[in-house]
This record gives sequence, C-alpha cells and structure tokens, in this order.
Amino acid sequence: MHDSNTLETMGTLDSLKGRTRAYALMDHPEQRYLLYCPQNLHADTPMVVAVHGISRNGREQIEQFQDLAERYQAILLAPLFTKPHFKDYQRLGRVGRGERADLALAQMIHEATQITDTRLQPVYLFGYSGGGQFAHRFAMAWPQHVARLAIGAAGWYTWPDLSRKYPYGVRETDALPGVVFDPAAFLNIPTLVMVGEWDAERDPGLNRAPHIDRRQGTTRIERGKRWVAAMKDAAAAYGYDTEYRFELLPSSGHSFLENMARGNMGERVFEFFFGHKEEQ
Repeated sequence: MHDSNTLETMGTLDSLKGRTRAYALMDHPEQRYLLYCPQNLHADTPMVVAVHGISRNGREQIEQFQDLAERYQAILLAPLFTKPHFKDYQRLGRVGRGERADLALAQMIHEATQITDTRLQPVYLFGYSGGGQFAHRFAMAWPQHVARLAIGAAGWYTWPDLSRKYPYGVRETDALPGVVFDPAAFLNIPTLVMVGEWDAERDPGLNRAPHIDRRQGTTRIERGKRWVAAMKDAAAAYGYDTEYRFELLPSSGHSFLENMARGNMGERVFEFFFGHKEEQ
C-alpha cells in the first residue's frame, strides 16, 4: 500500500501508466481507493469513478473496467467504502451513521488529480447496486463534480421532490450538514440507468418498505423506470431537455459480473460517457 505522499516522492508519472495502485487519503488513512492510469496520461485526461455495491469489492470494479479505461484513455478510480467506517455510504453517510462517504470521495478525486498531475474537472460517475444508490445521491448533492452519471441496478432512489426530506426526496436535512440540494443544477446531468432483464426478485438486499413500494414500484426494474420518468418530468419543468435513459441488460439478473459479461454493461457505460470508440 502506497499513500499519496509516498508516491509523490518516490515515483514518476511514467511509473503510474498502465498500472493499478492502492492509496489512502493523506489525512484519513482508513479511507482507501484504487487508481488505474492509462498509458496516454495528460493534463486533461478524464476520470471515471466506479463505486462498488454492498460486497464492497472495489478491485472488482477496477478489473472489469480497466481495459475500457485504457481504450478510452480515462483514469479509473474505485473507492473502498469499508463497513466499519462507511455503514451508510449508500445514503452518503448521514449524521450518526458512519463517516461521510460523499466528502471522502470528493477528497479522493482531488488527491488523485494531484497524484496524476491532471486537471480537477467533473468526473464520469458509475455505481452498481448500493454503489448506484450512492452515485445518484452524490450527483444530486454535488452536481458540480459530475459530468455524466450511470447507475446499475440501484435498489431504490431519491426522488427529485423538494417536499420530501432526504433520502426520500431532496428537502434539506440536518443529517447531511453542508448539503443544499439544487434541482436546477442536478437535473442537468445526463444519466443512464441499467437493470438486468431478470432482476425482478424481491431479494433480502432490496428495500421492501411499503412506502417505497407504493411510490417507486416493487422491483429494481420498475423503480429504475419510474425514477427516470420522474427525473425527465422534473427536468422538463425547469425547461431542460436532459438526456435520461433506461436500458434493460439482456440475459442477466442482479449480478455485477453477469451484467458485465452478458449485458455488456461496461461498453454501455463508457459509450454513454464518451461516445463509441472501436478497439484498436
């Protein structure tokens, strides 16, 4: 494990290219992340952030997206939100429920740009399952940090509703000090939602609260469709024509690896972020 201080004194940018390394935040060594840098690294290289689900397997994110990051010439960052420190990471880390995952990610992004000597710019954010919950809530809380958003099979969603308190809506809450939700900003983020076509089971990991069922639907498929429709309607009310897409992934259920292998999720994500690019 190299922390970012050590790396800056021991390595060169060339030593980062084509490699994955593990880092800890300088001020919070318990907060760790993995970073892959493409061979063609320059000041304006974009950054893709890929957030794990409740398996908390950040390395799996790196391994599955690494070839695409190289093809598209993007830095790939995968945070590791450990259970002891980030019990509530899916909801950003509300007061009394662990550390703030949103603030930790913002610091990871900042330090990663220093390590790679790249420009701090909005990231391309992906999350799967619990990571999809985190990703869309991070985008709503900090829209200035997100260029495009892709969500894989989130269990439930925060609605763009200022009358309902977070995490059900985006009314301000004391549980997230410093966050003021601004629909005029977050409704401008192009967003792709993907769910496996067989992901219709009400498994133990799904939020099965009656009020969530009533508003959002009873399956991840139904909830994803309804959330996309709600975001489109909310954006239209602001006069926006923001791109919101929902896609079913063929021949796959609720499995990150299955969605990648059978549903072509990785290609879909990077195409949505950067446009189509053929393999060399």
